[in-house]
Amino acid sequence: MKKVGLILLFFWLIPMLVSGQEAVKASPSITIKGSVKEKSTRKPIKGAEVTIAGKGTVTTDVFGDFKIEARVGDELIITDDSFSTVRYRIKDGQNIDVLVEDHPNESRLEMFSEKKPESNYDQNLKAARNTLKKDAATSIEYITNALEAVRDDDPGADYKKAELFEALADIYKYWKQPDLAESNYLISLKNKYNIDVEIKLGHSRLEDENYQKAFLTFSKLQKSRLSANQKIQVYEGLGDSYKGLQKYSEAIASYNKALALSQRKKLEGNVISLNSKLAKVLQQQGRLSAAEGYLDNSVQLAEKKDKKTAARQRTVAADFYNKNNSYDKEIQLRKEALQDIEEMEEIEGEAPPNEDKSLTPQVQNYKIASAFAAQQEYDEAITYLEESKKEAKSKNDLIVQKDAARKLGEVYREKGELKKASEAFEEYEVIIDKLYIQKDQEISQAARFSRELAQKANRITTLEKDRALNEARYELAFASQELANQQSLRQQIVIYFLVGLTILLLLAAYLMFRNMKQQRYANNLLALKSLRSQMNPHFIFNALNSVNTFIATNDERTANRYLTDFSLLMRAVLENSEQDFIPLEKEIELLRLYVQLEHFRFQDKFDYTIEVDPEINVNEYMIPPMLLQPYVENAVWHGLRYKSEKGLLTINFQNVASDTIEIIISDNGIGRKKSEELKTQNQKLQKSKGMGNIKKRIAILNKMYKDKVDVFITDLEENSEGTKVKLTLNKDK
Repeated sequence: MKKVGLILLFFWLIPMLVSGQEAVKASPSITIKGSVKEKSTRKPIKGAEVTIAGKGTVTTDVFGDFKIEARVGDELIITDDSFSTVRYRIKDGQNIDVLVEDHPNESRLEMFSEKKPESNYDQNLKAARNTLKKDAATSIEYITNALEAVRDDDPGADYKKAELFEALADIYKYWKQPDLAESNYLISLKNKYNIDVEIKLGHSRLEDENYQKAFLTFSKLQKSRLSANQKIQVYEGLGDSYKGLQKYSEAIASYNKALALSQRKKLEGNVISLNSKLAKVLQQQGRLSAAEGYLDNSVQLAEKKDKKTAARQRTVAADFYNKNNSYDKEIQLRKEALQDIEEMEEIEGEAPPNEDKSLTPQVQNYKIASAFAAQQEYDEAITYLEESKKEAKSKNDLIVQKDAARKLGEVYREKGELKKASEAFEEYEVIIDKLYIQKDQEISQAARFSRELAQKANRITTLEKDRALNEARYELAFASQELANQQSLRQQIVIYFLVGLTILLLLAAYLMFRNMKQQRYANNLLALKSLRSQMNPHFIFNALNSVNTFIATNDERTANRYLTDFSLLMRAVLENSEQDFIPLEKEIELLRLYVQLEHFRFQDKFDYTIEVDPEINVNEYMIPPMLLQPYVENAVWHGLRYKSEKGLLTINFQNVASDTIEIIISDNGIGRKKSEELKTQNQKLQKSKGMGNIKKRIAILNKMYKDKVDVFITDLEENSEGTKVKLTLNKDK
């Protein structure tokens, strides 16, 4: 039934596949021409790869020129070892020239075509990006206007919508709305996939503290084809996700991968940030010495960059020392950071909104004072608290002003100056009242801001619903046209049916061949099982004959000892009897037990040696169970037993190649010819079941497993005395 269902599904898919192919053929394609040259000399670059993602790649010729088929909206990727990767989204059939600077990161792409005025879409998108950090509502309004300008029949509509929703998500991300950012990044990816957008999606999930989803996003990105910078972002994102999930060892491993790449690419900003993150994770693990090493690295690197970076890293290190009660180091770092901040303010003025609020003089003065207070150096603490309060008041920072006043009261109280402590607490209460009023205003402003964002988002949602409704109408019209084409499609189906019937016959022939092959394999398995079942009674019968003879000729104690060893041998044989192959180590153990028993019985007839080449890994080779025992049994019973003087049985396991070993069983007995002459008439009539069984097993196994075992039996001496059996065993591939 399953095969019938597959066949019906195949016939049902044929018309769809053909119609799909016709649709692809109907979609227009354009020829993109361009060149890749050095900017300074205009020297062409030969061999640069020009790729249309998922469709094909060409290389530039000796003149640096290329030509490739593409469609509007496809992404063009130009790569070479001599410059950084250039990406471009195709909008029309204009020529593309890539001019390469001497520095690989300065390559740029220029469009040599008639300059066109910016469209309404481009103007609104540019305006949205320019106002992103100034006014969220205005920026979203521009996005809405740009979205209204996108027509569904525009060949690049999907790309434009993806670009707009990415910009909208960027706005929400900047204004600390990670949930809205995530939903809009997802819409962007739905319209057109872009690795950079998915990386942004992962970071927005981190900001929303949805660490599991962020981990899944970055894990998926690991499987993509990434640039070096993208790999750094993905590894860092994985580290942040693991840290949020409290998997600190995995976080450290991911951060180290990002750090190694950043150091190789000489991205100092990333190196500083990653050193700092590694220090925080190590601190959470309690590995303070290692964490301090990374922090020192980050501070030293930051000092070589701008003042803001240096100040930020010093405050991060100071926070670390504060948690570990290393107040002297904390104070020193905060004083250095304070000096950097003051120099920055002299040059740049006040920090812009959304900057790190801790990089202010009032915050650093307050934290220096807190460190002095923790060391009970109250006079120093009071000086810095007064300065903190003064700075906070001048910048209308009520939060720091409130904290400084409260801390000042506590310090005066600890110092015993209760009057000054009371004055400080009274000032604290006044600031608290002002702070309540300010917070009410901020809450009101935040509510109004949220309402504005919601209104803008609703308008965009309405636009998308209207667009979806128009698409539904278009699909309905398209369906009507499809109904009109059904008549011609039926004629095509007849042809496809005949093609499908031919394929069906070929499929049926293949299935029959496969079934026959499987049946032969099953028959071989059954034959092997039958031969193994014959092998066990044959071996046990011969062994019991040995036991019977030994009991008849020896005392009871020795017989008991022999039976104990015999029971160990029987247990090993029965354990391996149901398997096609066992490890060579087990077969050697079984062989040692058997030879030991035979030698115990015929001590005056032969000695034996078993040697295993130390280069052979006996666990890597597999051998059919009870394969070697019949050859050893023949050597003892038909060769050595009839020898007048004491003989020698040798069993050698030799390594002859990386995947092949030789097993040589030799005896200096009377030889096969004399052994045949000594047989009685009754023995001649009975064929050796053990050896015949072994030959059949080897033949079947070699057929199933491609010449795994080869056996060669020769006379040891030229006068036909002695026998040598050589088995070649190949390792499983």
